[in-house]
Amino acid sequence: MMYKSTRGYPEKYSFSDAVLTGIAPDGGLFVPVEFPEFNSQDMDRLSKMNYCQLASEIFSQFADDFTKEELETCVKNAYADGSFPEEPTPLSVLSNTLSILELWHGPTSAFKDMALQILPEFMSVAIKKSKKHNKIAILTATSGDTGKAALAGFKDAENVKIMVFYPAEGVSEMQKTQMITQEGENLSVIAVRGNFDDAQTGVKNIFGDKEFAEILKKRGYTLSSANSINIGRLLPQVVYYYYAYFALVRNGNLKLGDKINFAVPTGNFGNILACYYAAKTGLPVNKIVCATNDNNVVSDFLNTGIYNSKRPFILTISPAMDILISSNLERLLYDVSGENSEKVSGIQQDLKANGVYSVDKELSDTISSYFWSSSSNQTECRKTIQSIHREFNYLVDPHTAVGIDVYDKYVISAGDTTPAVAVSTASPFKFNKTVAESIFGEDSIKGKNEFDILKELSDKTGWDIPVPLRDLDKKPILHKRICNVADMKNEVDNFLQ
Repeated sequence: MMYKSTRGYPEKYSFSDAVLTGIAPDGGLFVPVEFPEFNSQDMDRLSKMNYCQLASEIFSQFADDFTKEELETCVKNAYADGSFPEEPTPLSVLSNTLSILELWHGPTSAFKDMALQILPEFMSVAIKKSKKHNKIAILTATSGDTGKAALAGFKDAENVKIMVFYPAEGVSEMQKTQMITQEGENLSVIAVRGNFDDAQTGVKNIFGDKEFAEILKKRGYTLSSANSINIGRLLPQVVYYYYAYFALVRNGNLKLGDKINFAVPTGNFGNILACYYAAKTGLPVNKIVCATNDNNVVSDFLNTGIYNSKRPFILTISPAMDILISSNLERLLYDVSGENSEKVSGIQQDLKANGVYSVDKELSDTISSYFWSSSSNQTECRKTIQSIHREFNYLVDPHTAVGIDVYDKYVISAGDTTPAVAVSTASPFKFNKTVAESIFGEDSIKGKNEFDILKELSDKTGWDIPVPLRDLDKKPILHKRICNVADMKNEVDNFLQ
């Protein structure tokens, strides 16, 4: 299996080199030259596997320069070393038609752990195989959860340094505390004056600076990314869609071969693209429900064919989705356009120059055959958190609530009662202030910080506080730096001296 750029760069890359390089030299994103496809016999075999077995099997189709033993070791180190429970992604059935896939039982209580615990394992094997790379410098912008998950995954990794930039005012107190208290000799965490798109654009510009890349190369470093622009970060997310489907088959809610819907809250389009890739490789997906918050640029695009990022940036109660430039949409556009790299390059140029692009009706209709999309505002999000608790005695964080609310809108609009899975991306305790306020009212949180509310939410609901979030406020703050977007390159330069 080889990988190519969405923008037409002629050279093909092995899985190892694609993972280590992160982004193609022409600024494009790596995609498989061809996709594997699982037939009905494969599906029957896969349905009997546990999570680690399933992951190893799916990865073997995408990483054929890894041996079976290497892949099994990567999977075991990532998911079976005590960082996750025995079942890494439990499924909670709320009704006959809706289940919740809990992706937040890893070391940072967010879905990013599913990919960022195994990406360092991939890289450690890949460095030994690659003739192009010596030391890796991971550069990542985060809207909250990616940063901590990447820091935890790459902590003290051999031949790797990692630098995380986060928006100074755009993450929750819990997310920020997780990052600035992270220990490790090989890492740096810096706040950026601006929003997530500012931080992400700054990182992309550094990746696109060929002169700077040569300077770093002389120091032995290759820049790479832990964002979902990295194919090694994206592919692990395909696994849990298969796992959720097979879990419903095993508990009798589905028969093998039946169709399923997924409701996915998204901002950067990585998690939901993994669902599309799962469908592309044989998972019987009926409709992917794309849920956005008030920053609904993706929903508008899916419904109109016009992508317009020139709009007010809104800080919401679901901050990981506060994004106006959705990087992974490029991979979808490449696929549905018939791998037209010239068209994709033109679209990306329009986006960079004008903040706007559009696609023709045929392309828009093709996308709509896979996706249905709408948004959930902050009032609707709070009401969903409250109603899910009242009806099911179940807690959801504000990102998951966005997904459930938009799924409800889809059912009302389409009348589709196909069994559905809502993807739950973070522990409700990571956003305890919003959850507690939504359920118990504004007075319940007055005069209290997030760590007071954390304990109170646990006491009132009977839910245990996840281990990674306990006593977080007692840890020393290790990272205090803040910079302007224009100074991000200098910060990287200094860190990699």
